[in-house]
Amino acid sequence: MLESGAADVAPALDLSIPDSELSPSDVSRRGFLRGAGLLGAGAAASVLAVPSGAEAAAAGEHSHGPAGGGTEKGGFTWLAGDHHIHTQYSSDGQYRAVDQAKNGRAYGLNWLVITDHGSNAHAKIGVDKVNPDILATRAELKDLLTFQGLEWNIPAAEHATVFVHPGKNEVAVLKQFEQTYDGSQLPVTNTDAQNEAAAIAGIKFLGQQVRHRKVEGALFLANHPARRGIDSPHEIRNWRDADPTVAIGFEGAPGHQAAGIKAPNGRGGARGYYDNNPSAASYAGYPLESYRTWGGFDWMTATVGGLWDSLLAEGRAWWITVNSDSHVNYLDQSVRGPGSDFELNGRYNDPVYGGGALNTTAGDFWPGYYGRTNVGATSFSYKAVMDGLRAGRVWVDHGRLIKNLDARVRVVGDRRAATGTPLGGVLQVKRGTSTELTLEIDLQDLPNWAHFIPVLKRVDVITGSVTGPVADKDTFKAPDTKVVKSFEVTPGTKKFTVTYSLGRLDQPFYLRLRGTDGNRTQPGLMGAAVDPSGPQLDVIGDADPWADLWFYTNPIWVLPK
Repeated sequence: MLESGAADVAPALDLSIPDSELSPSDVSRRGFLRGAGLLGAGAAASVLAVPSGAEAAAAGEHSHGPAGGGTEKGGFTWLAGDHHIHTQYSSDGQYRAVDQAKNGRAYGLNWLVITDHGSNAHAKIGVDKVNPDILATRAELKDLLTFQGLEWNIPAAEHATVFVHPGKNEVAVLKQFEQTYDGSQLPVTNTDAQNEAAAIAGIKFLGQQVRHRKVEGALFLANHPARRGIDSPHEIRNWRDADPTVAIGFEGAPGHQAAGIKAPNGRGGARGYYDNNPSAASYAGYPLESYRTWGGFDWMTATVGGLWDSLLAEGRAWWITVNSDSHVNYLDQSVRGPGSDFELNGRYNDPVYGGGALNTTAGDFWPGYYGRTNVGATSFSYKAVMDGLRAGRVWVDHGRLIKNLDARVRVVGDRRAATGTPLGGVLQVKRGTSTELTLEIDLQDLPNWAHFIPVLKRVDVITGSVTGPVADKDTFKAPDTKVVKSFEVTPGTKKFTVTYSLGRLDQPFYLRLRGTDGNRTQPGLMGAAVDPSGPQLDVIGDADPWADLWFYTNPIWVLPK
């Protein structure tokens, strides 16, 4: 069995190492990968990277808080987090770092990332100035893991979260990265090709900082990828291929979910601020439906057989997350600090709390209030969170639809406790071997932050063939992917448990899961035969996020030996 999560690419996958310098086992492994069409151009590098025993043991060695936090399930500690949060150091932000952190902790988060905006003002002084606030937050809230990052203006594309493991060089690495590779700092005369190359160079720079031991880890996650249509399929593939240990995924659902609440009680806009239309900078191949959310999720994720599935069908480890993108929050009564000069100081003055009326036009929720990225970690530590994210041990939900889940694929008949391959992993078996999915979901029995108990009504099993690298990097369809089984959840039960046969392995495939409260569904964009009851297209001006809840998991692969 192979499982992802290595901090570095395994020797067999590093094509800079000639066959003559590999061990016999790595030569054999490289031969298998070549024969399966899963080696070359970065294909499946982090999916098939195997952590050594030393790497697995090191996952909990760098704890920056007490052992604890999160919930135990399936042999992992599940730590809820949010990787996209703004403060007074963003030109459109408002709150102190500690405000966001305390609210995130109060709403059930175990980790979060402060990601202030890249801009001229931020690039000059923002990374330096926010760091003391983050250090103070870490000292005060020892039961919360607070990362420092930034929101990168990706050259030629949208935005991304970039963050690093805490340490003495975190400021230096982030500052050098932003000043060198942020789109706001590049020549306006750059061509698209030059900007795309700069984005690739930026991701490679982050990987180099890890390998040179400047920081212990660095991660990249593309934010709101379909919002403006400018993250083309080939760019996404190129980011991931630049360094699969750094570029690991994108937002499956954007923040700004409160923006869809109907006026006059809310903004009356679009969930995620997904209210755009194609522009000259957009990728021309995307359909008009891609500029809207579906059940609150990005079109790239919500479409069964769509762009995300096209990456998974190649064997690419590419994960999804959700977050708040919190700037100014719904129903908050604070106001931005008076007398602020952001351009001069790189920050706004501290907010005045209770200084205004209830803000019904804000589009954001506090971190943890609505969306959660749940990471299967081996300990309560910064490194364990980053390792869990990199390994794809992640499921996401809105509105606390469920409490927890454990999903695994195993060989039929293997009844050992906690056996099987978890989310993000790769199960490797002989052709003809029968495999099965085991799924256990702890159903919600406590009110969420909107004061009702969500009810899970249906769980979908989605599978797709692994066909290897595509010839056209702008491919965004996976024609073999579809919903193969749907389970109705019995009302009033506390736990949903199922074992589902996946049949005898003939060709390599992957599996992912999705669940819903069943309030708003429609056939998917690829047709009812592919997705009979997927999420509905969200209506601008009338899209109550609390009335339309979903969870998604990251995939598990099953490959032949």
